[in-house]
Amino acid sequence: MLQTIRERAQGWIAWVIVILISIPFALWGIQSYLGVGAEPVVATVDGAEITERALDERYRDFRARLRDQLGSAYRPGLFDAETMRGQVLDRMIRDRLLLQTADKLGLRASDQELREFIRNDPAFRKDGRFDKATYERMLELQGQAPRQFEETLRRSIVGTQLSRAIVATEIVSDPELAQAVRLDRQQRRLSFIRVPKADFLREQPISEQEIAAYYAENRPRFRTPERIRVQYLVLDAESLTPAETPDEQALRAHYEAERNRFTRPERRQVRHILIALDPEADGEQEAAAKAESAEIRRRIVGGEDFAALARELSQDAGSAARGGALGFIERGLIDPTFEQAAFALPVGRPSEIVRSRFGYHLIEVTEIEPEATEPFAAVKDQLLADLKQRGNEGLFFELAERLATLSYESPDSLEPAAEALVLEIQTSEWIDRSGGEGLLAHPKVLAAAFGNEVLVEGNNSDLIEPEHNRLQAVVLRVLEHEEATTEPLDTVRDQVVDKLRDRQATEAAVAKAAELARALKAGEALAAVAGDYPVEDFGLVTRDATQVPAQIRDFAFTLSRPQPGGARYGGLSLNGGDGALVILAEVVDGSLEAMDQATRERTRENLAQDIGYAYYDSWLTELERRADITRPSPH
Repeated sequence: MLQTIRERAQGWIAWVIVILISIPFALWGIQSYLGVGAEPVVATVDGAEITERALDERYRDFRARLRDQLGSAYRPGLFDAETMRGQVLDRMIRDRLLLQTADKLGLRASDQELREFIRNDPAFRKDGRFDKATYERMLELQGQAPRQFEETLRRSIVGTQLSRAIVATEIVSDPELAQAVRLDRQQRRLSFIRVPKADFLREQPISEQEIAAYYAENRPRFRTPERIRVQYLVLDAESLTPAETPDEQALRAHYEAERNRFTRPERRQVRHILIALDPEADGEQEAAAKAESAEIRRRIVGGEDFAALARELSQDAGSAARGGALGFIERGLIDPTFEQAAFALPVGRPSEIVRSRFGYHLIEVTEIEPEATEPFAAVKDQLLADLKQRGNEGLFFELAERLATLSYESPDSLEPAAEALVLEIQTSEWIDRSGGEGLLAHPKVLAAAFGNEVLVEGNNSDLIEPEHNRLQAVVLRVLEHEEATTEPLDTVRDQVVDKLRDRQATEAAVAKAAELARALKAGEALAAVAGDYPVEDFGLVTRDATQVPAQIRDFAFTLSRPQPGGARYGGLSLNGGDGALVILAEVVDGSLEAMDQATRERTRENLAQDIGYAYYDSWLTELERRADITRPSPH
């Protein structure tokens, strides 16, 4: 049959078919050149486009960082996806404005700055040091090429330079500082009376009209969210067993390839004496510092104790008290000039005078630990674990590809993939869009489960990798689905009655607190007004006091200053429903004179930074106002 097709594909009919097939491909190619079908644009900033793909990537990164920060406390349902997405887009628009402004001002991030940021990032370190393989692996997991990541980081550094340039220009005068301290360190003498809601809970009848009205006003409270049960398969590299155990030859080859990893570089224990010098010092100051260093060296050579002189004369506050001791140092971690001198010295001989960006040094090496490589036998178990992990990774990627293919080829069932890969089909409890436990709490998993392809069309999901730093893959399908519904009044009647009674009790407690306040304002004695309610006296409290309930404290700082010998009263409803009467008896302003010089200057710096950031935000807002920003409506 194939031979017949081949023979008949030689004439003019074949050419007609080829031409007909070529037309749509040619048109598709032209379409791509003309820009038809280009990526959707979610915003433009002075003509620069922000694409939907870029927003999706930034939004995924934001969710991943949020999940990492909150850990087990993270729940997708706590955050509104559209609101968060809008906030991410706002941030991207501001970033674009910053970059455009930085470009106009000629700001640039040097290659050296870029290298320092990358080398100091904890995510790219292994055994405490930057590791290129880890760096490349992390970027691979995030779907980024090094050039793409480095360009993004370079833009971020430029944006940081711009913000620092604005924030660092703010200066706080003494009167401004005094006013800020007066308010920020203000103390208030307060007490309060709690009126428990429980005292007013009654079993009095609730009318049908009240029940119906409350239910109608609060229908969303009685809404059962949309929920699903899912089946899923989990492929995890940690649970895989490599087909072969590495032999001795493979282990030794790996040892040789990784020898640097098991080699501890030469370390030297050093001490120094520093005569500090400002980078902008003039020639006279530099000559005086150098002469002072020369005199100290003369005394050391003459037999005086290095450590004693360091304690007496060194201007390095961090090491002087320890006799100048800096501990062990390695190459590449300190000032290059200092390092070069320290690693050229024998033990016990003071260096010549060494100039660094900090000033003039005298250096002495007290101990040398030569470079040492751990023997093969000592690291054999670690080498074996490395190769097993490498084998696991290779096996994982192979099986993940098969899992993706099998679940795609049989879109209405997970059983073929489960049987072929010997994986257990797991079934979840009911979960809603806020997520479940473990894997079912991850945004990627939830997005797939509630996505159109899985939820509406009933297909298996694509392969999902929930964690960017873990080799784990999931495929799922929806087993059962229930739409969101509002429970009928008959079902929730008891809940409505309880809530109405609770509301009535809260209103009564707040009214009682207001009644007590009126009595105190009328001149009645506190003891007589309080009656059986205990009066809690907190004394003088600050704005950040923790011994006072936050709601009481914050409310007390909104009350106006009382007259000498008088008091201010205010009633409020506490979060739990209790009523409260707050009594403010005295306001004591913060005092600049009561602060020591160091605290005063630190406060000045913090205030200047806060004001600087406020100016920075205002400046960004003004940039946005002046810019031509459009947000195309979704089609």
